[in-house]
Amino acid sequence: MARFRVLLLSLSLSFVVQSVVSISFYLPVRSRKCLREEIHKDVLVTGEYEIIEQPNTKTNLKITDSSGHILYVKEDATKGKFAFTTEDYDMFEVCFESKSPMGTGRVPDQQINLDMKHGVEAKNYEEIAKVEKLKPLEVELRRLEDLSESIVNDFAYMKKREEEMRDTNESTNTRVLYFSIFSMCCLIGLATWQVFYLRRFFKAKKLIE
Repeated sequence: MARFRVLLLSLSLSFVVQSVVSISFYLPVRSRKCLREEIHKDVLVTGEYEIIEQPNTKTNLKITDSSGHILYVKEDATKGKFAFTTEDYDMFEVCFESKSPMGTGRVPDQQINLDMKHGVEAKNYEEIAKVEKLKPLEVELRRLEDLSESIVNDFAYMKKREEEMRDTNESTNTRVLYFSIFSMCCLIGLATWQVFYLRRFFKAKKLIE
């Protein structure tokens, strides 16, 4: 039982680390920088950003999926929050673009702070407790239940990917086998043709009987 608790705790910590993204970086003027992350289907994603303002410079924020659908956009962003729920497993892109008129001289890089959460970490359990009138222990049990469900879904997804990769490998191996057999047949046929061709050639030259 103790080993099971340790395993569950390690899996929970691993999941929490993967569900929270906090990053701070500098964005040069008139440049664009994007962050990408793969997120599962039907997952709540929340984020909070803060952009240190610089004179004569504005920064636009845009969040899109791999199909180019815009999930969130904010022009001249400085500080704010965003939230959306994924409709499918996809690669999501968070892009910051700095714009400044030409001829404004040297402008310092902008510091950008981004804090993203998804899954269990994105849920506001305090608000859930108020709405459903849950006790602290019940809130913690709800959180552990959601965390366990997320871990199970992650394992199910990894198992599905493993099955897809195995099917792909088996299909590739079968194609390689058929191609090898076809190549061998072609080589045998070409060698046989060369033998008969050379035999007729030598007979025509009366080099062999």
